[in-house]
Amino acid sequence: MGHISEQKYAQLMTDNRRRFYRIAYSYVKNEQDALDIVSESTYKGLKYLKSLKESAFFITWMTRIVINTAIDHERKNARLVIFGDYMMEPEEHGLTGFDEEVIFDLYDAIDILEPDEKTCIILKYFEEYTFREISEILNMPESTVKSKIYKCLRHMKNYMEGVKCHDKFR
Repeated sequence: MGHISEQKYAQLMTDNRRRFYRIAYSYVKNEQDALDIVSESTYKGLKYLKSLKESAFFITWMTRIVINTAIDHERKNARLVIFGDYMMEPEEHGLTGFDEEVIFDLYDAIDILEPDEKTCIILKYFEEYTFREISEILNMPESTVKSKIYKCLRHMKNYMEGVKCHDKFR
């Protein structure tokens, strides 16, 4: 297929904006920051459009740009993140107080991971990519992706069990 035009790029970005927003949001947990990341990623994608060798790889290529931009944003803004609108209206999501607490513990567990580990978890469980797709996006062997994800799940489980134990003694 070859290179894509700026018009086709704009159409692909429009078609996939929700996907890219969800990825960005899963890093920053703030609507405005996620929108900023998608905007910055859109600019970067357009700027480096000529480096995209095959239009068939647009999603993989753009996902990598969004992830890298989100990680850069996190580094620049290393601070405690509050969960934006979600925290203000949990009832809209049908969550009880207990469910909400578990969700926050889960996000905390994800936040303790290294950036590349966090990326694997987000792509697998938030965006439902396959191991193969994640390996293509991150340019690493599928077996490495699998082992990273299983290692992360163990770390997160241990973290959450520690949080539960700690909560009992509060």
